Amino acid sequence: MTATRREAEARAAELRERIGHHRRKYYLDDAPEISDAEYDALERELRAIEEAFPDLVTPDSPSLRVGGETSAALPRLRHRAPLLSLDNAFSIDELRAWEERLRRAVSRLVGSYVVEPKIDGLSISVWYREGRLERALTRGDGVVGEDVTANVRAIEAVPARLARPIRFLEARGEIFFPRESFQALNAARIEAGAPPFANPRNAASGTVRLLDAKVSASRRLSAFFYLLGELDGEAAPSSQTAGLAMLEGLGFPVNPLNRTCPSLDDTIVRIDEIQSMRHQLDYEIDGVVVKADELEVQRAAGMTSKFPRWAIAFKYPPEQAETVVREILVNVGRTGALTPVAELTPVVLAGTTVSRASLHNEDEVARKDVRVGDTVVIEKAGEIIPQITRVLIERRPPDAVPFAMPRSCPACGADAVREEGEVASRCTGAVCPAKRRESLLHFASRPGMDIQGLGDALVDQLLDKRLVSDVADLYGLRAEALAELDRMGRKSAANVVHEIDASKQRPLRHLIYALGIRHVGERAAKVLAESFGSLEVLGSASIEAIEATREIGPKTALAVRTFFEQVGNRDLVQRLAEAGVRTEASAEERQVTPVAEASVFSGKTVVLTGTLPGRTRPEAKSLVESLGGRVSGSVSAKTDIVVAGDDAGSKLDKARELGIRIVGPSEFDELLAASINRRAGTHE
Repeated sequence: MTATRREAEARAAELRERIGHHRRKYYLDDAPEISDAEYDALERELRAIEEAFPDLVTPDSPSLRVGGETSAALPRLRHRAPLLSLDNAFSIDELRAWEERLRRAVSRLVGSYVVEPKIDGLSISVWYREGRLERALTRGDGVVGEDVTANVRAIEAVPARLARPIRFLEARGEIFFPRESFQALNAARIEAGAPPFANPRNAASGTVRLLDAKVSASRRLSAFFYLLGELDGEAAPSSQTAGLAMLEGLGFPVNPLNRTCPSLDDTIVRIDEIQSMRHQLDYEIDGVVVKADELEVQRAAGMTSKFPRWAIAFKYPPEQAETVVREILVNVGRTGALTPVAELTPVVLAGTTVSRASLHNEDEVARKDVRVGDTVVIEKAGEIIPQITRVLIERRPPDAVPFAMPRSCPACGADAVREEGEVASRCTGAVCPAKRRESLLHFASRPGMDIQGLGDALVDQLLDKRLVSDVADLYGLRAEALAELDRMGRKSAANVVHEIDASKQRPLRHLIYALGIRHVGERAAKVLAESFGSLEVLGSASIEAIEATREIGPKTALAVRTFFEQVGNRDLVQRLAEAGVRTEASAEERQVTPVAEASVFSGKTVVLTGTLPGRTRPEAKSLVESLGGRVSGSVSAKTDIVVAGDDAGSKLDKARELGIRIVGPSEFDELLAASINRRAGTHE
């Protein structure tokens, strides 16, 4: 590596920030912005820097992370054994190098390998007691997972009862969307005016983590199981092949393409065979997993802090195509964000015709230097979202000019402003038609007021005919007027009016989300509804009171306060109330969960500093948040507890200056145990 230490340190910091952003988009928002290949490249670059400069490794480095984040909206439990990630190989040479490392680790020839398709889905751990499904957990951060038992019970492929009773069994598998089910779901979302899912993996993740199991059941997910974990009551099998056979005999679906290969050369042949049939499968794969077959070899090889040494993921290269950028348009979203989109000469990629690709923001366009007239290489993120991966500079026409983000909104002409620290320019127009359209669609979306039938086509007509100008106008619509619109009819019009009327009784959290306040997602809306109880109280709350609310940070608090300070927004809320929309939380909504009430950390702001023995920083953060606390990255007068581990630095000094309560690792463990025990007592 030719970079100086200073250059490496700056690049590592930039990579950690970018990787963290894309992890959140992938694992929590289920809305990836880059392809798997681009993300893998970022991680590999960071790992290379940290190998060259070990002192640059930070305790929270993504290179030390196993999985993604866990959702604060779901209960969380510790896995019985960590769900580790897999190391990746992108070439046959890298695969052979992995085998050589494995041979050295076990001091002998390995023997056979098992080759399994790598399903592009959601990892799941299921527990069975006396043959009955007891618990289902997502990977989460690898140590603590989300309890999604109710949703997994609704998946027919996951057996509710095993073929024979076993005292205890844990199995691991992958939940996925069959292609046909995924396409049907996205078609329905587009029809309803909701954004389509980016890819089957994120759709599966979002479905399994829904709070409504009925919706999960309707989406026709499936599953394959690939590992027999803990087993109590029967003799454990001696190989991966035998473990898969046992799983299949107990009623678990096991991928029929799995093969046991006597050598690495045979393994490579099987890798090529599966790749050749990749697009004929009814599910998405992005490679294969190669595992040492003998469990004795697996035990001898052991694992690193992140990967098992006895298994590796062989990633297939993403399919790519060349095309030409015909135009760069700028779309305006609900919050006024201007997003550049490349219009492409249509080209077939992974079986579909691609003619558009998002460029995300002007920094991304500048980084890739995409210009009109350029020949570009595109690929699909998760084989669904087209991405421009690079520009073929040598084929650039001489008159191509750099892209410049417009300084006025293309939809209304108002100034477009990019605030400091923001990546997007935003329209400042109060009556921008593009913002109005997206606001209506957001208001009617499922997490919002859930108005079925109010999709893109109908919203466009309502605006064109000037039947509505904002969301409050929806409640004045009459079936007679709707029936005169294209493709409506009397019955469809009556159904839409019925849906609009029914939305008046949606829980307050839905209304808060539907208003489209910046930084207020589903979880924040739920917390605000529970904490303030009504729009009137929330609208008059000070920024300090909002920020003091559990899980609400300063940016969100400022956005909420700013929203209600605008006269037009207060008028909108008043008109919604006058139309009969419920603006107060029910008694059930106001109930704070027993976990939060019973916890030592309930309502407290906690800062973690230093290294905590036996516990990663993300794990500690997840535990505190699951017990009703809020973890902050800085110490202030509002901090309640500072947890100081080994090598704690300036945060500990500041806590002492401010007289804030400081607890060490042992006391922190005691507080966690007390809170968890109290929670268990509350739930009995």
